[in-house]
Amino acid sequence: MPSPLFTPLQAGALRLPNRFVMAAMTRSRADDAGRVGPLTATYYAQRASAGLIVTEGIFPVAMGKGYIRTPGIADDAQATAWRQVTQAVHAAGGRIAAQIMHSGRISDPEFLPGDAVPVAPSAVQAEGVSFTDSGPKPLPLPRELSTQEVQDLVLEHARAAERAIDAGFDAVELHAGNGYLPMQFLSSSTNRRSDAYGGDVQRRIRFVLECAQAMADVVGAERVGIKLTPATPFNGALDDDPVATYTALARGLAPMKLAFADVVSAADRDYHALLRPLMPHTAWFAGGGLDADTAARLLRDKVADAAVFGQLFIANPDLPTRVLKGAPLHPADRDTFYSPGARGYVDYPPLQQAW
Repeated sequence: MPSPLFTPLQAGALRLPNRFVMAAMTRSRADDAGRVGPLTATYYAQRASAGLIVTEGIFPVAMGKGYIRTPGIADDAQATAWRQVTQAVHAAGGRIAAQIMHSGRISDPEFLPGDAVPVAPSAVQAEGVSFTDSGPKPLPLPRELSTQEVQDLVLEHARAAERAIDAGFDAVELHAGNGYLPMQFLSSSTNRRSDAYGGDVQRRIRFVLECAQAMADVVGAERVGIKLTPATPFNGALDDDPVATYTALARGLAPMKLAFADVVSAADRDYHALLRPLMPHTAWFAGGGLDADTAARLLRDKVADAAVFGQLFIANPDLPTRVLKGAPLHPADRDTFYSPGARGYVDYPPLQQAW
């Protein structure tokens, strides 16, 4: 039986020739000004056989940067730098979405303008460390955003989406998972506000809904996706009742008819089965440690419309071709995931060179 991974898919305005989605993965190759360069263009162009590439997290405002050497789209210079990437991917026949990611409290003053304190829905400190040029440093106590600042950030997400489309991206993805700022608003442990953006479920989901709607308003909902990781403990944004939170969120997102939802389910509950029926007009992408066999099974079982692959795409730039031909897959070199330079970034050989 042919693998469903090789059938086309319409996801909003995106016509995907196959159902391999390259996951957003931080690679830390931007310069100190948050601009990508020719190596990044090569890296993504090498992986253009994916049905859709989702970039590494891109900060929408300078205060959204969370990691060393991560890229932004907070100003015209950063957006212009991305144009070489989108042009290279399109020249290679691919499609690429920009993941818009504000890290919130998962940051360090060393990454932020004027050594500013990271911001968050509430002044709740995260466990863990930041890896900076000065070495590992404990994550600091963040500053609580004012109501006006929250509303301003909604508009900044829209502006970042507009800059991304102007830079040639085919779509944008709002990163509302992995414990970053939008998920910090969603989660009861990190959102202790008493204004319109905190308290009960409807107020905690408001920031995410407003960001998604604002992005859709400027670039079209058919070019907007959202990343969700319900009930995952990464970065400590835990929720007392994730079923209630994400059910309400999915119902709020449904009328927008977003292009896609990129979802990693939790170990103790099938959030695909819970949430997908609530968003019937949105293509459903499932990820989280998949290989070609488990991905094909998800598609055959109608769990998802497309499968999201992470490390397999790092080490196998032509992953769809390798799977189609039954060729061996390279392992990824974890030591070079976040190191600067070409090694472990653009030097994994494609199939015709490896055989």
